[in-house]
Amino acid sequence: MLRDTINSEKLKDYWRNIDKNILFSFLSLFFLGIFFSFSSTSSLAGERLNKDFYHYFSRHLIFSIIAIILMFTISYVKISFLKKTIFPIFVFSIILLILVPFIGVEIKGAKRWLDLSLFRLQPIEIVKPFFVLVIAGLISNQKNKFTNYTHFLSLLVLSFIVILLVNQPDVGQSILLITTWISIIFISGIKISYLLIIFCSLVVLSMSLLFLFPEKFGYITIRLTTFFDPSKGDSFQTDKALAAIKQGGLQGQGMGEGILKERVPEAHTDYIIAVITEEFGSIISILVITIFLYISFKIIKNCIKIKEEDLKISLCGLSSLLIFQTFIHIGVNTSILPTTGMTLPFLSYGGSSLIGSSILAGVILNYTKNRFNDE
Repeated sequence: MLRDTINSEKLKDYWRNIDKNILFSFLSLFFLGIFFSFSSTSSLAGERLNKDFYHYFSRHLIFSIIAIILMFTISYVKISFLKKTIFPIFVFSIILLILVPFIGVEIKGAKRWLDLSLFRLQPIEIVKPFFVLVIAGLISNQKNKFTNYTHFLSLLVLSFIVILLVNQPDVGQSILLITTWISIIFISGIKISYLLIIFCSLVVLSMSLLFLFPEKFGYITIRLTTFFDPSKGDSFQTDKALAAIKQGGLQGQGMGEGILKERVPEAHTDYIIAVITEEFGSIISILVITIFLYISFKIIKNCIKIKEEDLKISLCGLSSLLIFQTFIHIGVNTSILPTTGMTLPFLSYGGSSLIGSSILAGVILNYTKNRFNDE
């Protein structure tokens, strides 16, 4: 009886202290993802792969439920416990990432997944949120004493992960991590001159790799060439995605009436925003984007009230990760950016993406809670 009372009080405290605006925003994205999955994957499963029409939808639903439970769990635990688990989980996820070249599954020329029988895990999706937290903790702990040293150490961590990603190859995730890292060190107060030097060095290094190892990175050159001059390469997927967005207009073609998901192989993952726009219109897509921007706005607003430096940097880093990934996904779909595989957080099909999104959401909710003796 006493235990039930204590647990009841803890739940009441949790509900009182949680940022409900951010919570309901995340839940809205999860539920929208479930709804859009039903629309975008039924024909893929039934007509093209000869599987049950609800095969992908049921898997997405299961992973969404698991992800929501994980989000609530992470947001509920004490922050002291959460901080203790960050580094061990980060190291474990890096080990999984290291294993990918050796025992990973190759799909369409890219080896990015580990086959766990029940599903395929993409380790980088787990690495990303913990990368932000580790880098934020590293920089904030020594912020006043060894700033340049910690920035250099964080660059080494970033470089190691990027090398692993480029080897898969996965340039999209590499760019996402690099831009997120730049935002973190910028927020931490690094001198602009240092930031410019780092940025220019990364650009020079990237261009050097393209020219020195054309057999390994030739596909990047092809994609960049196609982006600037579509007549010199295959821009089939982006052309169809852009055409679908135009076809959708403001109100869309209607649920299940879109044809992009039948023409583009990865429409339910890398081109989900184009599928949404084609079937439900630009108004719904703008609503989705607005939710992402609102979450980012609320996070920044919370940062103003938070005193702990590591929490501030962590929240800004996670917000940057969320916004940059959303921007890259939409940019590719609208031909603003060159083609690269990038899911839309919470909405795209994929268990790894959903789990990674839930970790990000859970940490944000935990860090933005109003705390009374939570340490």
